[in-house]
Amino acid sequence: MDFNNHDIDNELIISRSENEIVLEFVIPATSDFFDGHFPEYKLLPAVAQFEIITRFSRKYFGTQRYVPNIKRIKFSAPIRPETKIHLELTYKRDKASVTFNMSDANVQDKVYSSGSFSVLVE
Repeated sequence: MDFNNHDIDNELIISRSENEIVLEFVIPATSDFFDGHFPEYKLLPAVAQFEIITRFSRKYFGTQRYVPNIKRIKFSAPIRPETKIHLELTYKRDKASVTFNMSDANVQDKVYSSGSFSVLVE
């Protein structure tokens, strides 16, 4: 998948520590993440969700984008354009892994995806 217009530059840091970060952001309807994926009912593909997660892991924890192993991943609900996303990332240095929970910032307990994956540090 070739992403040309997939910038997310509106993230807001809700909380941050050395090994945890909580962000909120909106993926605009103009993002090419939504191109070709059900044109009449646009959804954020699972691969795009994971791309966003690994992007923020690199940005805030310095991990590589290459993921040697996905330990667990679950996609629970579709994400529509302009949804306000709440993303929690926890970096477990001793286990060389990141856990994540992507949910709706405006709808309590609505989880879009969650899981954990192995990482390499640059």
